[in-house]
Amino acid sequence: MAKPTPIIALIYDFDKTLATDDMQNFGFIPALGMESHEFWELSRILVQNTGMDKVLAYMYLMIEQCKKKNIPLTREYLNSLGKDVKFFEGVTNWFKRINAFGAECGVKVEHYILSSGTKEIIEGTSIAKEFTDIYACEFLFDENGIASWPQIAINYTTKTQFLFRVSKGIFDIQDDASVNTRSKSVRIPFRNIVYIGDGLTDVPCMTLVKERGGKSIAIYPKGQKEKVYSLIVAPSLVEEPSMVISIKSFDGYTTLGNITFEPSESPYIFNEGAFENCTATSFTIDASLLGSIPTTAETLTITSGDIK
Repeated sequence: MAKPTPIIALIYDFDKTLATDDMQNFGFIPALGMESHEFWELSRILVQNTGMDKVLAYMYLMIEQCKKKNIPLTREYLNSLGKDVKFFEGVTNWFKRINAFGAECGVKVEHYILSSGTKEIIEGTSIAKEFTDIYACEFLFDENGIASWPQIAINYTTKTQFLFRVSKGIFDIQDDASVNTRSKSVRIPFRNIVYIGDGLTDVPCMTLVKERGGKSIAIYPKGQKEKVYSLIVAPSLVEEPSMVISIKSFDGYTTLGNITFEPSESPYIFNEGAFENCTATSFTIDASLLGSIPTTAETLTITSGDIK
């Protein structure tokens, strides 16, 4: 009997990961006659004054602002806003390309959205058809089809339950019993899950996936890698004094403490033991580790910058 084809699950955040901005900023907020910063400031104030969850606050504000502007907040209206969402270059044809590559490697690639954004807007986008499932916030619609209450709200910690749903193949969001039952086997093991996100709200999912053997990828705008440094290192490491060291050239591998490096174009920030087999042409390391630098590469040349 032939073995089943392995499945790789790619799970994406949406706003600023696939889309270039928060989805409400493209069509929804302009239709209210507001600037994006005005809407999100009202949401921030609501959270501050009431202690409301941030996701519930923005969903409540969507309902209330539409009432004030006499805009029927229907499923159809939200779906129509999806056409205005702009994606990063390469996103729209990414799915076809990676699916083909997966087939060449003998695996099936499945795509999932896991977002604190609005599901009804995502469903109206040009890429919605690419996903096996879309997990995002949903509205409850009344007998007239008008959004009246949040039906499902997903914040950065509640996101994690959906990782288990994907792993176990529990797609019915109402089925809590199955997702909470210990299973001897799963549809997609965590080692076959890749989580892709852009910000601090993705940290719980990134951490869980990595701890269980999967991979996490931090997305950032070109030339703005500092936006995701906090996703790969502890905040305290960024704040502590450090020294920049650049590897000019070397033959083979370089060993510093228990960390091994090889050539690459990507700088990393780390402390001793934080990563193994890191690749870097330049990197930042805790200044306290610079007492001695053992190396196995005879052609190694190191230049150090100033203490930050």
